[in-house]
This record gives sequence, C-alpha cells and structure tokens, in this order.
Amino acid sequence: MSLSDVGNLMCLYMHEINPGKGTDAPEFLIKAAAKALVESGSRNWVPVIVKEIGEDRYEVIGNSFIYAIAEEAGLERVWCIIADESEKTLELTRILTGESIPKVNLSTATRDEIQAALQYLIEKPNSELKGVNLAIATNRIDEAPRKYWKNLEPIATLKCGITKGKKLNALKEVFYLSPEQMPEAIADIKILNTLTVAQLKDMAKKRGISGYNKKKKQDLVEMLSV
Repeated sequence: MSLSDVGNLMCLYMHEINPGKGTDAPEFLIKAAAKALVESGSRNWVPVIVKEIGEDRYEVIGNSFIYAIAEEAGLERVWCIIADESEKTLELTRILTGESIPKVNLSTATRDEIQAALQYLIEKPNSELKGVNLAIATNRIDEAPRKYWKNLEPIATLKCGITKGKKLNALKEVFYLSPEQMPEAIADIKILNTLTVAQLKDMAKKRGISGYNKKKKQDLVEMLSV
C-alpha cells in the first residue's frame, strides 16, 4: 500500500471503493439527489473522503451521502479526496462532514461550552431533556467539581432536572470526561458533598482520622471539612 496520494483530489473508479459504514439518509433524498447529479453533468463537486486500504483499494470515511448518490446515479467514477488512515483523521473527518457529533470534555469545559452543548440536546426533536431548565442545569454543572468525576452520574445529584436513566444517558452524546486524580485531602464542603460515603471513608482513612467507620455522610463531610 502506498500513501503517496494522501491529500490529493482523485477521480476513482466506483468499483475500487468500499462504502464503509454507509449513510442512513432517506432513500428519497438519495434518489432525488442522484437525478439532480445526472442532470447537471454527473460531476460530484463535493468530493467523497476516502482512505487507502490497499493497492487501488479505498474505503469511504466521510461524505457517505455523496458516495450513495454517486452509486445511485450509476457513475463509473467519483471524485474523492484521499485521507490518511489514522483513527484521529477518521474521527475528525466524520465530525467535519457532519456524520458524527463532536464531544466536549466536561472535565475542563467552560460555562459557555456546557451551555451550548446542553442547549443543543434540549432543542433536539423528541429530546430526552425536554423541560430541563437550561440556565439552572448549566450553572449547577459548571459549579460542580466535575474535574474529579469519573462518570456523569454526579449530575443526577445536582437537582438540576437531569435524573438517572434516559436524561443522564442523553448527555453521553456530547460530553466525555478526562478526570484528574482525586487529592487525598479535600476540605471544600461543596466538593465533599458530591462524594460517595465510600469515597469519604477512604479519604478519612488516608488522613488518619479515627472513628469514621460508622459515621453517616453528613458527619463524614463535617469531619473532613476541618
């Protein structure tokens, strides 16, 4: 396999191209667009993005809709841009072609980024987050100690209208986490209140605090906050 063609615009034979994941576009749109393509001279001015998978062999990694139209139109050849085969390029290509949703790192996201992501989810048709107050949810998530979160479950404890189940799962479409290591000693009550009893006891143990084992959560928070 040669990568000498990476970055080039090439007119490739359709039989050399594997469709990859394909497109979920409605059949009507594909057929109607294919007819328009043929009537306009059968040149796809918007290229298909492909990667090389072998000698004279390619696979679609972006603009799958264009490939489907070319196939429906019966084109012998289609214009393509050759991308490299890295997973990073594949991910970025699918984002740039609108075939994948870009995700925000909630561990480090700004308030504006959180608000924009939540607004996108809330305004989606048939959204699981319909009825969630955008301002309240944004403020509570922004102010929470999210840099230590290992998953999104603490959001369900923020009383921001996002509960466990479908609402919480909906957030996975736009957020991911890259948590920092939890410090052995935390005295901030706001952060302590977001931790589980097991986490609080583990912290008390590491700090050498005695009598923590049978304490309730609020007692543990008070012990650790001094």
